[in-house]
Amino acid sequence: MRKSIAKLIIALLVIITSVIVVLVGMNISVFDYDIQYPNALDEDWGIRQGLDLVGGSVITYEAQADSVTDEQMKSVENVLRNRLDSLGYSEATVSRQGDKKVRVEIPAIQDPQEAVDTLGQTAVLSFQDSDGNVVLEGSDVDSATAAYGQIDETGAAAHYVKLKLKDSGVDKFYQATSAAASKPSGSNYISIKLDETEISRPSVSSPINSSDCIISGGFTDATETGKLAALINSGNLPFSIKDVELSSIGPTLGEEALSTSLIAAGIGIILILLFMLLVYRLPGLVADIALLAYMAIVIYIMTFFRINLSLAGIAGIILSVGMAVDANVIIFERIKEELKLGKTVKTSVLSGFNRAFLAIIDSNITTIIAAVVLYIFGTGTIQGFAVTLAIGTIVSMFTAIFITKYLLMLIVDLKVRNPWWYGVKKKVKEVQ
Repeated sequence: MRKSIAKLIIALLVIITSVIVVLVGMNISVFDYDIQYPNALDEDWGIRQGLDLVGGSVITYEAQADSVTDEQMKSVENVLRNRLDSLGYSEATVSRQGDKKVRVEIPAIQDPQEAVDTLGQTAVLSFQDSDGNVVLEGSDVDSATAAYGQIDETGAAAHYVKLKLKDSGVDKFYQATSAAASKPSGSNYISIKLDETEISRPSVSSPINSSDCIISGGFTDATETGKLAALINSGNLPFSIKDVELSSIGPTLGEEALSTSLIAAGIGIILILLFMLLVYRLPGLVADIALLAYMAIVIYIMTFFRINLSLAGIAGIILSVGMAVDANVIIFERIKEELKLGKTVKTSVLSGFNRAFLAIIDSNITTIIAAVVLYIFGTGTIQGFAVTLAIGTIVSMFTAIFITKYLLMLIVDLKVRNPWWYGVKKKVKEVQ
């Protein structure tokens, strides 16, 4: 029993300490080593806040052409997305608006014109040899498409990118590939760069004197070739894009929305903690402690990976809290059923977890699948909701199956055997 008490105290101290650290941060020195961890709302290292929380700028770009294709607009999205990532604005969102417009939302930049100047208008595509000389420009490229099929005499199919050059680029490319092919291994390549960022470095084995050529080798699936083709096309758009609408969202709205959402979430969580405690007693208390561990883990993940948090993301977290509570309710109801049959407390607890396991796994996996679908096909705040929902669901499943069970078994080992403490309304005769 003493060992169980010690384990329970240690587990509680770890959970409480974790909650305190993620909320207020940590800055201590141990043996001349500084251990620092930012609090969740730290501006530089905490959870990144989305446009609706911290404010920012919204820019709408329009293609300056009479007609555009879906592929061309996807290229525009890729250009803007990669430009934002390279500038460190990974929390910004890029989404299509109709057939010819793209909407860009950049948190933290309050001046829309500053955002336009920072983001720029177009991407520059260039082909450079190993000496850094530009041998081909984006204007010399007609198109790039992802393909799959046979590319040599071996007959083996592979993923590759089919590159089509304009007449102005054929001779340039022939001269460049002739020079590259004559260089020793390691220098016989042509680097493809977008805004001076290398996106591919294919080796050249022989001169190419044709408007059609392929980039192959090292591609494992169609996603990789599709991404490279889109990036090449993005530096060769047949039209320019222009900012046609600029607007800003003040931080006051974000601060009010964040504080209101946190208050609402706090009230909801307190009511849940009270409900679980009153209805399920000791298991409810354990579930409350596990819920604190759940929140600490979720906050730590979002802080460590700098995941962008929006109002929709907060909704995803709150929904996953409901998933965590639902899993505990299923387990505790199973335990009560076993106790009513007259089984021992320990047997009832183990049986309750085992019987509820498949139901919890099934319900959580379906939620995770829905979150993945929303992330793949959604944009902006929908993706934010999907990310936090998926993280919260996975963590809730972990806390319900492992942390709750571990803590509850420690309490059972303390010889607390009265079924009333486990949520049974009437005392039942326990089988010894």
